[in-house]
Amino acid sequence: MTARRAGQYVALLAYLVFLAFPLLWLLSTAFTTPAELARAGSGLLPGAPTLDNFVDVLQRRNLAGAAWNSARVALGATVLVLVMALPAAYGLACFRTRLKVVANGWVLVSQVFPVILVVIPLFLILRQVRLNDSLVGLTVVHAVYALPFALWMLQGYIAAIPRDVEEAGVMDGAGRWRVLWSIMAPLLAPGLVATAMFTLISSWNEFFFALVLIQSDTKETLPLMLARFVGAEGQVQLGALAAGALLAIVPSLLFFAAVQRRLTSGLLSGAVKG
Repeated sequence: MTARRAGQYVALLAYLVFLAFPLLWLLSTAFTTPAELARAGSGLLPGAPTLDNFVDVLQRRNLAGAAWNSARVALGATVLVLVMALPAAYGLACFRTRLKVVANGWVLVSQVFPVILVVIPLFLILRQVRLNDSLVGLTVVHAVYALPFALWMLQGYIAAIPRDVEEAGVMDGAGRWRVLWSIMAPLLAPGLVATAMFTLISSWNEFFFALVLIQSDTKETLPLMLARFVGAEGQVQLGALAAGALLAIVPSLLFFAAVQRRLTSGLLSGAVKG
């Protein structure tokens, strides 16, 4: 092994340690007792590992209920985004109209404004239709917030598909909707998976909209529940917070592991066909 190759491996190992260190620290904190955490200079490995923090968040903090609320909101927002973004992106990518320029401009402008500028008007609108303090209202807000980026992402995937594929379907007598759902949608599987990943994870981790729109304890999502581990005087219950955060990232990791092969294989097959 040459010195250059050895240096590359060392740099790669250092980078992996850098990336994994926060997760390792989170894992260690989740199994550490509050008394040990209160002592200054506690090491990375807990002296007496305990499951009390996990028992606390699961039994006394209603983490399961908050996770169920987050799952419903995230799945609902993902379905709404895919149903709306696919035909809209197909129309914007395939038809040259003035609406395309306006829509693409809206996509870019919507990504510029910070959330704090729109959250109060959204709250007032949802209150008028009685969807404030509602998981349905929060689902709609998450879908609307993720829709511009989903449109921009899917347009790129649709533009990469040869027009010959669409024209072949039209020549066989298929209408626009039949071409979209029967021909284009299967070819867009990598783009749909990527869009679903973005929407689902963004909704699962979203905090600010939920903080403003949700007032009932029974409807709080995971980020709201985890925020309650910070006391009024700024004292953080580190053990319980670490255990809750560790459990909260498990669904995201499982979802990514489930769709990773589908996303990678779809991208590779598309590259070979192209």
